[in-house]
Amino acid sequence: MHCLSSPVLAFSTLDREKSALNLPAALVLEEPLERLTLGERAYARLADLLMSGRLAPGERLSLRGAAEVLGVSIMPVRAAVSRLVADKALEVEPNRAIRVPVMSAAQFRDLTATRIAIEGHAAALAAEQRSNDDIALISTFEAEMRAESLSSTPDLAHAVEANKRFHFALYEAAKSPTLVGIIRALWLKAGPVINLDLRGNPERIHTGGAVRFHADVLAAIIGRDPDAARAGIAEDIKGASDFILSRGNLPD
Repeated sequence: MHCLSSPVLAFSTLDREKSALNLPAALVLEEPLERLTLGERAYARLADLLMSGRLAPGERLSLRGAAEVLGVSIMPVRAAVSRLVADKALEVEPNRAIRVPVMSAAQFRDLTATRIAIEGHAAALAAEQRSNDDIALISTFEAEMRAESLSSTPDLAHAVEANKRFHFALYEAAKSPTLVGIIRALWLKAGPVINLDLRGNPERIHTGGAVRFHADVLAAIIGRDPDAARAGIAEDIKGASDFILSRGNLPD
């Protein structure tokens, strides 16, 4: 007579290992959490492209093309795009095409004011909470962007990426996951427009104030000066915004 095995009696090797850890019975029978799904990975990659400004306003996104580039099927990309549409980082046109939204000048001014308030607060908090490891990381990305500004043939894509990494290394130093999450949501919308700062005029890597402002912010972080850190980030964001608005590329 065959005896039916039950989840309680038929322990696997993993179950026995868990049991040896003196875990509660309910946890012993739990399966390990799955790692990031393909949809989550696709979302992270597409979100990074938006935040880094490598997707421009009005640029259309092919699900099939994105799937080929990311090395996945269309389904994970469709799931990722649906999330980004919900985040208002992408939009669906009447013909069902997916594109990066085109922001009006008024919307961009509103977004800029919000970024100055929130990112300025994060910078001030980072000046108080930063560790030596944070300083080392922020310094690395500040140096990378400065090196591009001094080069006669700067790599603008690398400069844009270094700019994003500098900012997020700074905001991570604030030790507030909630604050960083809010800033990421802002950058999903701002990233494609921010990139117009360099794409609109490549000489901005040499003549723009970003490198100087980054150096000021780094000095403020090292010196634990929250007011100077807040002011430096505000000037950095405002300088890029003023240039972008002056070019007249955003609709009224």
